[in-house]
Amino acid sequence: MLDQLLEWSPNLGLDTLLLLPVLIALEAVLSADNAIALAAIAQGLESAEQQRRALNLGLIVAFVLRMTLILTASWVLNFWQFEVAGAAYLLWLVYQHFSSRDDDDEQHHGPKFASLWQAIPIIAFTDLAFSLDSVTTAIALSDEVTIILLGGAIGIIALRFMAGLFIQWLDEYVHLEDAGFVTVAFVGLRLLVRVINESWVPPDWAMVALIAAIFAWGFSKRVDPEITPQPQTEAETAPETDEALKLSVITTGLETTTEGEENTVLTSE
Repeated sequence: MLDQLLEWSPNLGLDTLLLLPVLIALEAVLSADNAIALAAIAQGLESAEQQRRALNLGLIVAFVLRMTLILTASWVLNFWQFEVAGAAYLLWLVYQHFSSRDDDDEQHHGPKFASLWQAIPIIAFTDLAFSLDSVTTAIALSDEVTIILLGGAIGIIALRFMAGLFIQWLDEYVHLEDAGFVTVAFVGLRLLVRVINESWVPPDWAMVALIAAIFAWGFSKRVDPEITPQPQTEAETAPETDEALKLSVITTGLETTTEGEENTVLTSE
């Protein structure tokens, strides 16, 4: 899909500029798994402010790494070890997610970070690993580095907003985090398959359909809302107060009667 779009506009001009929104939209669809992985990583920080700052700073570093990857892609493509390293990293993230389920009462099962600076490099290198699957393919199929750079830059901005949305949605949908990491596993496996035999790599339309089906399952069930006790009104508490007063009076009377009987017995003796 991506290679056909790039072949339609071989020269930088009006056609290429018209192609840019299509590339951005396509990258946004294919980056859904990237965004949910970044959101899950950011959730390892305690406060919402730390999560926001981690995404902002992490994606600034990711932008620099992605632009560097685009400019050096012709050299990177000569070394299959980069793709194997990216695949291994993504599959390690998947393994870490599904193996860290010690607390079943907790919605988030990802890594926990003690400080902001522990999360930032993880976010940056996670985006770089995903970029190995998309950016290197685009560069290999087109000489238009300028349009790929521009699309990648706008894609980073879109990725930031998508990750912010997913942070909210991860708390609302039961299966969404698992669905995201299943798609991360497919991206890692796709990188490995490309190294083994590039002709075995599934087409982009198949990946889009697969991601859409998995995310449909991820959004299929909402988290059950917690039932909080409602405060009672004065009309509801008034009868209870009257009953408590009556019971207190009766109890006091019984205690007084019992003490009087005991005194009478002692006097008669």
